[in-house]
Amino acid sequence: MRLLLVEDDVMVASGIKLGLSDAGYAVDWVGSAERALEVTQAESFDVAVVDIGLPLMDGLALTQALRKNGHSMPVLILTARDALQDRVQGLDMGADDYMVKPFELPELLARLRALLRRSQAATSATLSFGPLELDTAQRQACIRSAAGAAQPIELGPREWTVMEYLLLQAPKPANKDKLLQALTGWDKEITPNAVEVYISRLRGKLEPHGIALRSIRGFGYRLELLAA
Repeated sequence: MRLLLVEDDVMVASGIKLGLSDAGYAVDWVGSAERALEVTQAESFDVAVVDIGLPLMDGLALTQALRKNGHSMPVLILTARDALQDRVQGLDMGADDYMVKPFELPELLARLRALLRRSQAATSATLSFGPLELDTAQRQACIRSAAGAAQPIELGPREWTVMEYLLLQAPKPANKDKLLQALTGWDKEITPNAVEVYISRLRGKLEPHGIALRSIRGFGYRLELLAA
């Protein structure tokens, strides 16, 4: 999943970016609201983490501007303010969640997972399609038999990202361009052909269990159950 981090404190931003990257997010960092507005006009993100105390335009005004510009991605506000009125104002201006500094990384990750589930109409940390299950909290994938036995599936970091994105979209098709953006940030490059490599690897892991990964010409990919 591609995440936009808007934080003007370089040390704080570096720590958050490292933790989120280790958790599998493709993180792009900007230090101002003005820069955030520029990049969101040109590129797509799955979720944004925004510090409230930004210079010039603050995080609340940025969130309001993002909504005014038609961006529906979840926004999580970070702040040192703990007053009720500040939290209410942030939510009323378009934020989806609110965390008070200092915070622990596991809680931030859990809140981001919840925001992404809500944005995709998912209701559980475990995503499933047929016998395939993906536990986004524990980062474990398995095939569940009719008897309930779980057979683990080993996934590399980018295979995980592709699988998670496909499951969040299922049964609808996943757009290839958005999948490419979910895989990489500004400091890393990946080609469309590389996406095909990950898709091919996943096909090899899924098809023996009755799950197909169909290519949709000119659009992307869709998970389908194979006929018994």
